[in-house]
Amino acid sequence: MQITKLFKISAVSTALVLAGCGGDVKLSSEVDNSVGDTIINNPAPTNPDPVVELPGKPSSSLSQEVSTAIGFDVVVQIIDGQISEDTELLAVSGSTPVFYAIDGALEVMANATLTINEGTVLFGQSGNDYVVVHRDAKIMAEGSKEEPIIFTSLQDVKGQDATAGQWGGIVILGNAPSNKCPTDGSACALQIEGVAEGAVFGGDNWEDDSGSLKYVVVKFAGFEIAPDNELNGVTFGGVGSGTTVDYLQVHANADDGVEFFGGAANVKHLVLTGNKDDSIDWDNGFRGRIQHVFVQHAANAGEANRAIEADNDGSSPGKEPMSNPTISNMTIMGNNFDTADKDSEGIYLREGTSASIYNTVVTGPTEMGECLEFEVGQTVANAEAGNIVFQSSTMACNNGENFKGAGDFDLATWFSAETTNMISTSILVDESGIPSAQSPLLGAGQDASAVDTWFDATDYQGAFDGTNDWRQGWAFGFGGGVITEPPETEGCPTGTSAIAPINGKTTCEVSGVITSDLTLTSENLYALSGPVFVGNDKADSATLTIEAGTTLFGRSGGDYLVVSRDSKIEALGSASAPIIMTSSEDINGIETGSGQWGGVVLLGNAHSNKCPTDGSACALQIEGVEEGAVFGGDDTEANWADNSGTLRYVVVKHAGFEIAPDNELNGITFGGVGSGTTVEYIQVHDNADDGVEFFGGAVNAKYVVLTSNKDDSVDWDNGFRGNMQYVLVKHDANDGEANRAIEADNDGSNPSKTPQSNPTIANMTIIGNGFDTADKDSEGIYLREGTRAQLHNFVVTNAAGECLELEAGVTVDQAIANQTVITNSVFACGENFKSQDSSTGAFDLMDWVLNINSDNSTEAGITDVINGIYTIDTTTPYSFGADAFFDNANHIGAVSEDNDWTEGWTVGLE
Repeated sequence: MQITKLFKISAVSTALVLAGCGGDVKLSSEVDNSVGDTIINNPAPTNPDPVVELPGKPSSSLSQEVSTAIGFDVVVQIIDGQISEDTELLAVSGSTPVFYAIDGALEVMANATLTINEGTVLFGQSGNDYVVVHRDAKIMAEGSKEEPIIFTSLQDVKGQDATAGQWGGIVILGNAPSNKCPTDGSACALQIEGVAEGAVFGGDNWEDDSGSLKYVVVKFAGFEIAPDNELNGVTFGGVGSGTTVDYLQVHANADDGVEFFGGAANVKHLVLTGNKDDSIDWDNGFRGRIQHVFVQHAANAGEANRAIEADNDGSSPGKEPMSNPTISNMTIMGNNFDTADKDSEGIYLREGTSASIYNTVVTGPTEMGECLEFEVGQTVANAEAGNIVFQSSTMACNNGENFKGAGDFDLATWFSAETTNMISTSILVDESGIPSAQSPLLGAGQDASAVDTWFDATDYQGAFDGTNDWRQGWAFGFGGGVITEPPETEGCPTGTSAIAPINGKTTCEVSGVITSDLTLTSENLYALSGPVFVGNDKADSATLTIEAGTTLFGRSGGDYLVVSRDSKIEALGSASAPIIMTSSEDINGIETGSGQWGGVVLLGNAHSNKCPTDGSACALQIEGVEEGAVFGGDDTEANWADNSGTLRYVVVKHAGFEIAPDNELNGITFGGVGSGTTVEYIQVHDNADDGVEFFGGAVNAKYVVLTSNKDDSVDWDNGFRGNMQYVLVKHDANDGEANRAIEADNDGSNPSKTPQSNPTIANMTIIGNGFDTADKDSEGIYLREGTRAQLHNFVVTNAAGECLELEAGVTVDQAIANQTVITNSVFACGENFKSQDSSTGAFDLMDWVLNINSDNSTEAGITDVINGIYTIDTTTPYSFGADAFFDNANHIGAVSEDNDWTEGWTVGLE
């Protein structure tokens, strides 16, 4: 999308509100700063306030340059050199906003305090521009939620391309100890990395006070001074616990977000987004406390490394004082950056550090590196000695590498031995880290204030409690921290985020819970990240619309799509532009296979005979997905007719991830889905478990293709009452793994339980193969566990197992009583019928099919009944008369040569 730009506007300038002669400047929290450009016609300010003398030197050239970019007058003051007396930076002078250009090293010297008022904007013009607060000096940068203080680059101020490393950063130096300090009694004065000689830190005062950073946003810093030597966003050298750091963000820094060299600085409400190296780094005896931390690597798969890289001392890992911070309530979200040199990772504890970590969550996509690693040696020894603590924390990475081995130390076992920890493939957080109401993180945390009274009381894991997003209004990307509006992310609709393009095509990530209507457009690719829910269960309901020709893909078994009760999917493909849901391997042209991602789950309010009968509400957990994915409703006409939307011309490929042995996701799962839902022209191909499975409900399906699925193609249970017509099942052409074309149940413990499963199916072709093992083989139809069925116009052919089997007992009894019928069908298998006894005696299934039911027959083999997928058998089809759903077809089986409805949109029918 091309955006016309009249001009770009400063976050200060967008909402300059002058209250009488008070001169208050309001940063706009009313303008949506997350995406897009905002065109604002700005009237000249009125009611001027008194002009005050400003620190620094006025720059007419920069004032004009910036004013032109943002649309009206701004005063730019250059601040440089040494600040040796108390100095205050104002956000406005008279009626005019003031910006401050940092020129070279701006040094706050001992015994001086630099006070920065809320709403102030400071920017660097080059990598040599940075701020240093020396020992015994203070910085008092106290913004507010409505008016954060922003440190950024000139490019960002002018609305140009803003990238990491465009200016230096902030360095704060204090008198707290470091284990690099000399032990011979001489004074400690350690040179800080990245800045000029004489910028030193360290001492013996753990409680030293360097001032305050509150509601401060630092962006696009981290200039590379020399190869592999860049400035951090904010560097804390020997900073003591008397310093206040609360509501701090570092965004898009070329090196680390924040780094702590010794000291005991405490930090609350820390946001670290899109930083190119480590987000948090500590060294040399750091003993601080950190709570409420959100780390997110760049959404566009940009450069990243570790969320935490933690050291004590490289040459002497056991050196005292040993690094041993305490961290609580942290969310780490990696990305898919991966190169030979580094990749997106979680937490790496090394070089002898200790740490106590609580209520922390690490998650990320398949391509992410390891999520937790300890270095062999002193660090592992610290863990074994109980000096490293992980409690009430979750590893939720979808890459199969939650833990990276550390020699003989079994990190996974060590982590899991703490019973409050969890390992999960699904934590139900959205793309911005907010947990849904069903997230297992909520209520799974411990009270951090019981560990140390400095911490806020909590009962959840991660940075957010699901209700209060403390980033909103001040942090960049969350409605604040904006100088000029960022460009709209081209192609990716609101509610999705851009990741690295695939094959040159815009690729958008969809994650978490979709709580407002969302349309996925066909010009993009869409990556599912973890469980994606459309709406919460009967709350925050939404409709997911998918345009014809759209492709969605999963990158791991933990990626799947769930449509909750009272929400809808409108997947509106066409024969010439079907909707494809597949695996990343398929998208990238590499070897495909079943189980490469999860699948699709629709949950509705229709009845199931598993619903409670005591009057309590029905909420049955669906198999294969996380807790809270429930379905079902009362036995009412309205519920049986529930509407979960539309699946039309949808192809689901290579899904069915095995969550546990014998527990895989189906290609499409229908849980309590009602007859108001439209399902037509769908295919499930190469699924690791069943193609489609119906748990109760009454959804109807027409024009269904099920190919090369590894278990059953159609499975129903627990009172399913839907209709199906034109169903083509084809087991793998190379005799690959397969089981039954239909495996049909009512209830295993109570086969006569009502409402009984009793679907009607017409015009089904089943083409089996030669797969045959001791455990299972390619078979046709197996009716069991008390199901009934009305089956018409079938063509069943097979080279391995039986064509038709009925389970002994209730299922057979119902057939004898004509409650199950099969008519106008042909069987051409090596073993056409497998007989089971009734509850009262012998039952001859072949006699029941051929003599009791009407117009059925057998043939010798496959070539007698079909040619490819086309029916050549001439059995007269069953007539439904005037029926709202069923056609009166002129052939039995699913497809005729003169009406090949599979052509042009299906796969795997060669």
